[in-house]
Amino acid sequence: MMHVILSILIVLSTVVVMECISWCIHKYLFHGPLWFMHKSHHEQSHSFLEWNDLFALLFAALSLYLMYIDRDYFGYRFFIGLGITLYGVIYFVIHDWFVHRRFKTFKSNNTYLKAVRKAHKIHHKNQGKEKGRAFGLLFINRELLKN
Repeated sequence: MMHVILSILIVLSTVVVMECISWCIHKYLFHGPLWFMHKSHHEQSHSFLEWNDLFALLFAALSLYLMYIDRDYFGYRFFIGLGITLYGVIYFVIHDWFVHRRFKTFKSNNTYLKAVRKAHKIHHKNQGKEKGRAFGLLFINRELLKN
């Protein structure tokens, strides 16, 4: 039973840590030396996929690797990989499906989700590499919840 609780805590903690890591990567790498790939996300898209989507493949490969190397014993690396995968699914649903409307089927009047969309619009208001704001996805400024 303790193993199950610990495994769930590792998965949930990994999701939270991934949001923090993603914020840092987004701010300092995507809007820094990796801008040449990330800028496709800030430009008008002419296709379903963009160069920026390669980052998702890198995180997916990392999570699959971690799960693969611990597949026999379901150790902590397996559950870290599972947490990264869960974060990826959450990111896809919230960011790609809901915020950017890659699929036109997910609408919501939920206050939190509307605030997430608003924060992301603030981020995209600046089309350039410099002077960006709101680099996270799930953690948002409380002020955005009031509107």
